[in-house]
Amino acid sequence: MHPLLPSLAAACLYAGATGYQGYHLAQRTAPDKRLLLVLGALALIAHGFSLFHQLMVPSGLHLDFFSAASLIAGAVILLILMALRRMPVENLLLLLFPLGSLTVLAAEFAPTGTAPVITDQFGILAHILLSILAYGMFTIAIFQALLLHLQDHHLKHKHPAGLIRNFPPLQTMESLLFGFLWAGWILLCASLLTGWIFLDDLFAQHLVHKTFFSMVAWAVFGLLLWGRHQLGWRGHTAIRWTLAGFCLLMLAYFGSKLVREFILHI
Repeated sequence: MHPLLPSLAAACLYAGATGYQGYHLAQRTAPDKRLLLVLGALALIAHGFSLFHQLMVPSGLHLDFFSAASLIAGAVILLILMALRRMPVENLLLLLFPLGSLTVLAAEFAPTGTAPVITDQFGILAHILLSILAYGMFTIAIFQALLLHLQDHHLKHKHPAGLIRNFPPLQTMESLLFGFLWAGWILLCASLLTGWIFLDDLFAQHLVHKTFFSMVAWAVFGLLLWGRHQLGWRGHTAIRWTLAGFCLLMLAYFGSKLVREFILHI
């Protein structure tokens, strides 16, 4: 199979699922969860074939900037589809499906970065997997925070109509946000720990920015979770801290990766 075909199929299926969900929300009706799950699963299967062709090279794993973004988007969508039957998270798909479509096309058509090939080393692969899951969980959290902000804004201005008519109660939305934050923070702890154990030097020249921003993001999210438990932080405070931590984490990974692959070419 030509690697272009699964990428185009995934992008079209994601776009179709987005259109279906958007139509029902515009009509103020709830989309069929089962159909969303089927469309998402088909798109994810095509996405997986696309990633396999892009990531796997004869000498190992080639995880460049755009393929990493596509992999994280695929992981995020997989997590939400797995949670869809038990948790009211279908509204997140309205943001995640377009993200999946965009990243799978970018990984296919954008220039390839100069990322080094990762050989079959269990410790390094475990660190990468935990990092991807952590970034994915925090991506879900930031989208959940944006939806929470939208819902809070509409409720405060007494306009509970349109998109937010299909949202769960505000308390449920906040509980979901902090559940995602806790999961992401634990995964980030594990990612940093495996980095300390299996990487030769986390503060080497090519890793120091990633390490620094990751540790600051870890502290920001940890302080937010402490503030929630001890001081009852919620609402705009939680949203601002989530946004700050997410920006730091993206600087840690994608910022440093962008500079290394497309500016310094190392």
